Amino acid sequence: MSTEPGYFDALVESVLSASWPHGLDVQRIDAPQGLAPNAIAFSGDVTAGAGRHDKGTGRLIFLDDPTEPEGWGGRTRAILFAQSPIEPQLGGNEELAIVAWSWLTDSLTESGAGYSHPAATVTRVVSQGFGELAQQGRGSQLEVRASWSPVDSDVRPHAEAWARFVLHVSGFDVQPDGVDSLGL
Repeated sequence: MSTEPGYFDALVESVLSASWPHGLDVQRIDAPQGLAPNAIAFSGDVTAGAGRHDKGTGRLIFLDDPTEPEGWGGRTRAILFAQSPIEPQLGGNEELAIVAWSWLTDSLTESGAGYSHPAATVTRVVSQGFGELAQQGRGSQLEVRASWSPVDSDVRPHAEAWARFVLHVSGFDVQPDGVDSLGL
């Protein structure tokens, strides 16, 4: 059990120092209550891409419980949600779930985020409007719900990986400062 004094304060300081990529509007939001003694949460809405009317969104929560709940593998648990519309034909692609999972694990690895106990569900939704909703036509969405346990209180790499992942699921890559995506 890790009862390090100031652990959650260090976690908050590290996540608040994260650099959010261009094209993702990140806001601190109220964390859910009753899941852990300490928590901090963020929402992110994709703003990249001119002319796109329906963009991706995501949520990130860091839970901290010094009693190290069974199954967490430590005292901290990161919980991610990401959702984005996708091309209708992609919604039927059974490999998309595997690809989305690899985008997340690759993003965590590329950021240097040490973690254990990863878990996720990836959902593909295909819809067709009828009657009064016929004008909506066909649509598809990709939704990812995941969690993992950061290995220490430095969660900045985890937060930055989440931000890049939300953009990636929405069809955008993170661009270096001063470089804009064509938004095609």
